[in-house]
Amino acid sequence: MKILIVEDDVMLADSLKDMLTKKGFDVEAVYDGEDGAEYAELGVYDLLILDVMMPKMNGYEVARHVRSKRCSTPILMLTAKSGLEDRIEGLNAGADYYLTKPFDMRELLACINALLRRQGSEVNELVFGNTELDLSTGMLICSEKSVRLSAKEFDVMRFLMQSKEKNLSKEVILARVWGYDSDAVENHVEVYVGFLRKKLQSIGSNVKIEAIRKLGYHLEVIE
Repeated sequence: MKILIVEDDVMLADSLKDMLTKKGFDVEAVYDGEDGAEYAELGVYDLLILDVMMPKMNGYEVARHVRSKRCSTPILMLTAKSGLEDRIEGLNAGADYYLTKPFDMRELLACINALLRRQGSEVNELVFGNTELDLSTGMLICSEKSVRLSAKEFDVMRFLMQSKEKNLSKEVILARVWGYDSDAVENHVEVYVGFLRKKLQSIGSNVKIEAIRKLGYHLEVIE
């Protein structure tokens, strides 16, 4: 699961990042609202954790920006502002939950897990066409045939199967799978899509990874 923390208190942001990384999450942190909005707009995160009082753009503005882009990523808002009107404003801006500082780390983890469960994050498999991706084993399965995917193949295939017919640009796949600040280039995406196409073919899948020039990749079922 990939989490973006947007928090101008660098010490708190880095502390949260370290804690969540130890819990097995893939975490990135940025320290002002403008960067937060830019990163969030990529649509590659499973959860956004937003502070409210930040420079350039506050958390309410970031949440509204994210929702204006039709991004349904869950938003957990962290703030020292505990008034009813503040909570209402946060929820109206698009936040899914509002956690008041100071908070217990156990409560934060419980909120994160609840929001991720709400998004179906605990589903054990993804299915498209006649093909299943087993999230617990990393196996791509079609009827009686199966093939194991490498870690990167699994991440790319999972993202494609979550998005289905929606086009994913190479830039978005790079950010989701390799990380926003990675040195990986678009050729990495092309190589792994090539690997996946061969593995889909090897198990008799009717799923095709279609490439649309300048738009990216999406899945189609071969009739």
